[in-house]
Amino acid sequence: MVYVIAHLKANAGKGDEVVALAAPLIESTRKEAGCISYDLYRHAAQPDTLVFVESWRDRAAVDAHFSEPHLKSFQAAMAELLAEVRIEVIHPEKVEVI
Repeated sequence: MVYVIAHLKANAGKGDEVVALAAPLIESTRKEAGCISYDLYRHAAQPDTLVFVESWRDRAAVDAHFSEPHLKSFQAAMAELLAEVRIEVIHPEKVEVI
């Protein structure tokens, strides 16, 4: 199993927009082959700080997800809303930061 942790820092006051735009992404992603879980969490005291916590069957499923149109659409919509993004891909033997 491979885990992905995607840390998002929205521009000030844009957290609500990110959450709204993420809803269709979450729905579509959960239907992908190899997706075990895909959830978005929001920091209670810092509403512009969000994190996706994902579980995937293997790295090939993660790679397939990265090429999905619904993810690319979300990424394009986020271009003006996000101040920071850090993605960690956690394998049993290593952690990649992309």
